Amino acid sequence: MCDGPKFGTAGLSQSYHALGISGFAPQALADYTASFGLDAFEYQCGRGVRLAPDKAAALGAACAEKGIELSVHAPYYISMSSMEEDKRLHSVDYLLQSCALVKALGGRRVVFHAGSCGRQSREAALEKALDTMARAQKAVDAAGFGDCILCPETMGKVNQLGDLDEVLALCGVDARITPCIDFGHLYARTQGGITGRADYEAILDRMAAVLGDARARRFHAHFSRIAYTAGGEKCHLTFADTQYGPPHAPLLALLRERGLAPVIICESDGTQAEDARTMARLFAALPAPVPA
Repeated sequence: MCDGPKFGTAGLSQSYHALGISGFAPQALADYTASFGLDAFEYQCGRGVRLAPDKAAALGAACAEKGIELSVHAPYYISMSSMEEDKRLHSVDYLLQSCALVKALGGRRVVFHAGSCGRQSREAALEKALDTMARAQKAVDAAGFGDCILCPETMGKVNQLGDLDEVLALCGVDARITPCIDFGHLYARTQGGITGRADYEAILDRMAAVLGDARARRFHAHFSRIAYTAGGEKCHLTFADTQYGPPHAPLLALLRERGLAPVIICESDGTQAEDARTMARLFAALPAPVPA
């Protein structure tokens, strides 16, 4: 992996679909992503893992030729904190399916949502999620997917399990588990609590303090502007929608200054590639940090 961040998209922008490309087109997807100067792509399995192994291999090969790192977003219906044991056990199965896919793609990272608190306390929900996380990592290893990296994501709605400390707690189950820091989600669940440099410093410092290893340098990330209500996340926006944040420039400056190298996946609403390119170009234009 290179010394700086990788930038990419979750799924494909409206501009890709406007090209009129029909069906599953691995080479077109890879060419399109590379044309924006991007080197990461997150394959979306929110509604289930459905990509056949041969198609996954074809996409992986096309992206590898362009130097594009692939990750997978696991199904949205994972619930590691459910009060129903069957749902928690099924969540382990969904993660195994996602690991099988990311391996076929030639990637390693599997991003997932831990679930909601429901009618239980946050503490009880986290306790269940920690147990499910341990079961999941054990199952992943037993299935031969030990080199896959599970990435619990910070979430945007207040009633969801997934504030920064909860995600870092899940990462404490195993030294391979790496956080997916969704800065838009953290902005939304804190009612606009990320406005500038100091707010990003607090997040990065907390990661470094809790993890204490390379995961705090090479974490996974999602980024988009997000509108919110009292309950947290309302909807994803684009970089052109400036009424809401969070701002990307202070984060990129800190990544440059601290020599951090996350994978940053843009989740803008329909302009993922364009907005990811904006971030990549801004980061590239930043001056190198002055040696101490």
